[in-house]
Amino acid sequence: MLEPAIKSTLILPTQEVYYRLYRFDSAPPRRLLLLHGGGVAGKITWGGILPQLRHWNEILVPDLRGTGKTRYPDHKEHGFEAEEVVADLTALLDHLAWGKFDLGGYSYGGMIAMLLKAARPAAVENTYLLEPALLGKMSGEESVRSRELILHAAKQLRGLENVGEGLELFLDAVAPNRNRGSKNEEIIRERLSHRPAGLACAIECVSDAAKRLDRAALIASQANVSSFIGGRSHPAVYQRCQEIAAGRNDWACHLIQGTDHALPFQKPEQIAKLMTIQTGRSLEAW
Repeated sequence: MLEPAIKSTLILPTQEVYYRLYRFDSAPPRRLLLLHGGGVAGKITWGGILPQLRHWNEILVPDLRGTGKTRYPDHKEHGFEAEEVVADLTALLDHLAWGKFDLGGYSYGGMIAMLLKAARPAAVENTYLLEPALLGKMSGEESVRSRELILHAAKQLRGLENVGEGLELFLDAVAPNRNRGSKNEEIIRERLSHRPAGLACAIECVSDAAKRLDRAALIASQANVSSFIGGRSHPAVYQRCQEIAAGRNDWACHLIQGTDHALPFQKPEQIAKLMTIQTGRSLEAW
């Protein structure tokens, strides 16, 4: 796996934010921030995509709250809100003096990416969203059932006594059409089991945000977006993406066939290629 130029931790009053900074001397002078999903840290989430990106000479991959090596000072798991994760990232960006950058986010990290764009609109140029939380728009009954399922998963994961059941419920909620019992699912389960209580906190963070954030306003605050949806994911997610793209000229929607919600692990080459093409077009337009 590709090794970063810098591995370090930014010590903040309420969080120790671990990050990796990759440098590619042959690439154009352009920066990219990549945010992982719940339960699996940045290095693993983006490991298959990173080596194939061609338009960025610096790529920053932090671990978000609840995941990887980022922890509270007491190294215990505590609940948090989405805005606190955004505050961690803005502190990290200020620490590194990153004023302009492109931004990618997957699932939980996709929601955080959208909030970061809303908080610093002039700083973020292109955005790449891989099935971001909050994007899908299911029917009322489906939405209630999904929310109940994923919160029950969080409860099981937080207790640490029923981690296996909690992971099953979590996967049923985010990837109901996955290939069950496959080798890939076994690998995903093993990765998600590293910090189950931290995953529970991330799930609760997304659920809380879903209840109180204005989704329409959040989507309206985005610009120059490429969105990636798994071909085996809930149809409502792709349908919502298409609806947004139909009403704007700065939002592209890509369906990644043969994948479910775990698309960055399943088709990293295809995603990296599309990200590179999209950014190449932006550079030509400038």
